[in-house]
Amino acid sequence: MNKVINRYLIIGFLKIIMNVLLVFVCLGVVLNLFEEIEFFKNLDTSFSLPFLLTLVFIPNLMLKLLPFIIFIASMWYLISIKVNSDLISLKIFGYSNLKIVTILSMTAFLFGILIIFAVNPITSVMVKYYEETKAQYSNDTDHLVSINKNGVWIKEIENKILTITTAKKLDVNFLYNLTIYKIDEQNFILKRIEAEKADISNKIWILDKVNIYDLDSSTEPKFFENLDFKSGYDTARLNSLYKNLDTISFYSLLTDYKELVSKGYSKETLNEKLNIYFSMPVFFLLMVVLASIFTVGNVSKSQNLYYIFVSIIACVVIYYFKDLSIALGQTSRISLALSVWMPILAISLFCSIGIIQINEK
Repeated sequence: MNKVINRYLIIGFLKIIMNVLLVFVCLGVVLNLFEEIEFFKNLDTSFSLPFLLTLVFIPNLMLKLLPFIIFIASMWYLISIKVNSDLISLKIFGYSNLKIVTILSMTAFLFGILIIFAVNPITSVMVKYYEETKAQYSNDTDHLVSINKNGVWIKEIENKILTITTAKKLDVNFLYNLTIYKIDEQNFILKRIEAEKADISNKIWILDKVNIYDLDSSTEPKFFENLDFKSGYDTARLNSLYKNLDTISFYSLLTDYKELVSKGYSKETLNEKLNIYFSMPVFFLLMVVLASIFTVGNVSKSQNLYYIFVSIIACVVIYYFKDLSIALGQTSRISLALSVWMPILAISLFCSIGIIQINEK
């Protein structure tokens, strides 16, 4: 009998999650489609491309919203079993509030693990395709950045002069073993600049141990111990352009960690992303517990509007608390790993108090 009841609870809960997820997907498609149409309105493309990109983008967006989807679905499900008196029937069969919440929260926890290992690799590929496709139509194609196994490549065009910079490695604020080419409109290389290192913390790079070759003359190369070089890029802009870790799956982060560090990804940002993935199932579990604190404790059927209001307020508070915590981590006020776990620790503390009250009712 217990297996039948457990299956009933789990299947009903998963159905509600899918229903809420479908609602969010529909809203996301509508909102993002307008944004994609706005982006492509002056380009010679069909409607199918913005629609395709919207479909590719939405799964990753839903992944980020899943904790709140789980929370809303949990409140919906718990309210529904109260309204149709299933909660009373479950108690007759010996199911306490705590047991019901435990079954639903463990379901959410396992659902989170499934998302990380089965869904996340797919969404990572979709995000990569989305970014690569958008880059092809970007108005900023005269300025491109690429990171591959050969190192860092930067392309800039200013006053009809093409500048191509290649470096072996990017480490925090420094490019190492870089070569800069200046090319004219006829694709003739005017100048080659070689340097051991460049400080790119701002857009006036400081090159160390520089050799300059003027290829349009036969003069000997010029050597400088230090040289200023103007660029349209600094560390912040480079990070924003190519370090979208949504394109890297959880599995790839684990297996290719050292390779990603060698390509220029900082250990701090990689560890932050890993902690986000590690915390996801725990976050799902806590969202169920939090929803149960607001709903299970009261048997009244007349407070559904109140529960809806509470769920909205709770989602907003948790969302902005997460943003605040991440901002503290990114500004080095606290560690990035702690910034990921701090909201979860706060919710855990609240839930540990509330779950005692649930079990007493």
